[in-house]
Amino acid sequence: MATLLYRLGRSCFRRRRAVFAAWLALMAAVIAVSALFGGVGKLNEEFSIPGSESQKALDVMGRAFPSSAGTSAQLVFTAPEGRSVEEAPLKEAIDNTLAKAARAPQVAGVTGPEATGTVSPDGRVAVAQVGYRVAKNDLDADSLDKLDATAAPARAAGLRVDLGGSAFGGGGAEPGAQDLIGVLVAVLVLAVTFGSLLAAGLPLLTALAGILVGVGGVLALTGLVGISSTALTLALMIGLAVGIDYALFILSRHRSHLAEGKSPEESAALAAGTAGSAVVFAGLTVIIAMAGLSVVGIPFLTVMGLCAALAVLAAVAVALTLLPALLGVVGTRLVPKPGSRAAGRETAVAGPDDRAANLGERWVRLATAKPWLTTLAVLAALGALAWPAKDLNLALPDNGSAPAHTSQRAAYDTVSRTFGPGFNGPLVVLADTRDTTSPKDAAATIAKDLKGLDDVAAVAPPKLNASGTYALVQIVPRGAPDAQSTKDLVTTIRDRAERISEETGAGIRVTGQTAVSIDVSVQLSSALVPFGAVVVGLSLVLLLIVFRSFVVPLKAAAGFLLSVTATLGATVSVFQNGHFRGLVGVDAPTPTASFLPVVVMAVLFGLAMDYEVFLVSRIHESYAHTRRPLHAIHMGARHSARVVTAAALIMVSVFAAFISSEGMILKQVAFALALGVLVDAFVVRMTLVPAVLALTRHAAWWLLAGLARRLPDVDLEGARLNAPRQASGQPDLVTADGKG
Repeated sequence: MATLLYRLGRSCFRRRRAVFAAWLALMAAVIAVSALFGGVGKLNEEFSIPGSESQKALDVMGRAFPSSAGTSAQLVFTAPEGRSVEEAPLKEAIDNTLAKAARAPQVAGVTGPEATGTVSPDGRVAVAQVGYRVAKNDLDADSLDKLDATAAPARAAGLRVDLGGSAFGGGGAEPGAQDLIGVLVAVLVLAVTFGSLLAAGLPLLTALAGILVGVGGVLALTGLVGISSTALTLALMIGLAVGIDYALFILSRHRSHLAEGKSPEESAALAAGTAGSAVVFAGLTVIIAMAGLSVVGIPFLTVMGLCAALAVLAAVAVALTLLPALLGVVGTRLVPKPGSRAAGRETAVAGPDDRAANLGERWVRLATAKPWLTTLAVLAALGALAWPAKDLNLALPDNGSAPAHTSQRAAYDTVSRTFGPGFNGPLVVLADTRDTTSPKDAAATIAKDLKGLDDVAAVAPPKLNASGTYALVQIVPRGAPDAQSTKDLVTTIRDRAERISEETGAGIRVTGQTAVSIDVSVQLSSALVPFGAVVVGLSLVLLLIVFRSFVVPLKAAAGFLLSVTATLGATVSVFQNGHFRGLVGVDAPTPTASFLPVVVMAVLFGLAMDYEVFLVSRIHESYAHTRRPLHAIHMGARHSARVVTAAALIMVSVFAAFISSEGMILKQVAFALALGVLVDAFVVRMTLVPAVLALTRHAAWWLLAGLARRLPDVDLEGARLNAPRQASGQPDLVTADGKG
């Protein structure tokens, strides 16, 4: 691999004009296709599982109850203190508003507060239901705004009107200007790392090119497949982070070779062959992990993973081709100036003197001085951080987790306070009455039976379709949509289906937005263990091939599991338990997004392998030449710690910038990824890994001879680049410390 990438880097350096032309043509094509067939306006915010009971019932409802199959909204009217919505002026204003709402775009019908029985006992609050003809994703961009405008008569009369309901649900959010904060921090980190604004600008430039192609490609596909704003932003986050990091790894190696006196062309080719090999491996692990989300069997999660994989693929391609071409343009201008800080750093790193140790090496020396103590301390700290994960409560965020200043959150809170939390997430029971003698009586019996359940607050009168073949029974749980009691109620109703069928002859299915969310959470929960096994197994195989060692893969897999559990524990602590929630802009405890554990597991796996490869490969290079385990650990840290630290800080800053998003799903994912990278890079890879290698010493690099002969040699460290030169008596391109 190293030889192939060496030739690719040299070719791109020499034929830079052709490389620029090819990338510009690709960017133009992606932009054109996105403008013609895709775009942000076609993002799909619906989460469902085709084939689940709730989704099958929704599909039947779409045919049997066309007017009830679309999404719905609430108009929540609140009278001033001491007044009642029953007063003539206020009641007249509400009626006028409802009449206007019935004529609003895409509205199928409006049900007033009296019909639904949603007038509070004190008369201050009334809730009307607005049914749409289409699903939430098919609403026109201005439909909800026009519905809000119909409340003008009520507001003019002194009523407060808040809009809520499933039409406003979701937790995704599109990228915003605040997300540029991460880019600004990345520029600062790069400038400090390289001591040059020119060098700092190159990784950012190539990353932006990769984002344009990767995220532009995702937008181009929105016209063909359902892609959520969360999937788009996840692709942007990961593509930007790895795009900067991959360019950083190659550029750092390039500057080291330039400082040693190599020509820009030879330096760029050598950097592509050595650091580029690690970039290919790291990128492939992220791509495989993200594409592996498809094994969960949930379409929206599969799409999310493939979108992120596309962004990473673009980042790898840019780093291996466009970056060497740019290095050809800047030429010798990246050579550290004699006497500069950058030149001093390169000289110190290249020196064999232990007194030249940098901060990263000094930290690793501290961690390996008493490796048993370091290992136990890290395990105790991560164990404490992971402990809250035992209370993990998975659900899709609803209006209850929306920002406090939004109308949908105000509506949710008012309804919960006045009528009970269950009114914000009613269940719908679809009864198949085709085989009953009296559909009306069967539906009434079902409603009566379900009303007697402990966790049911109210049951609406059954509604039959025109042909009498199906009936709808709306059930209001006592608990909130994400409460465990509501989940148990869904299970209880489904368990009674057989008995109800025997009594009435009607089959029942539980559906509605709350049931869909519960089904998604259940399937994702059940997928955690098998998906984790696949990811850990994959890491063991890949690292076994790369490092030809038993200890390194086992240590890496254990470290990955520690990072994931600690990240999930911290996420539960902040978002579910409410500790320090003000720091991330959350005003009330909220459940963990259903797919967050799987997404975090996939992303952290890829990024953990990145840092493992970049750090351990340098240690392995030194060990292969010196056979001194502890010295190799220290030298590996000297050569890789600064770059790994910069890469981790860039990723953390990029992810952390998205925590300010108002979408709860994106906020949670960004928090988990930022913390996960921080923990994995600095606590696991830079502290625990050196300590374990120091404990195992020579055994860390042992492998059965028979197995070693059967494993493919991927030459990740570029050893084959030296072979032709050694045969001709020329000096090595790559020396013991990985330098040219």
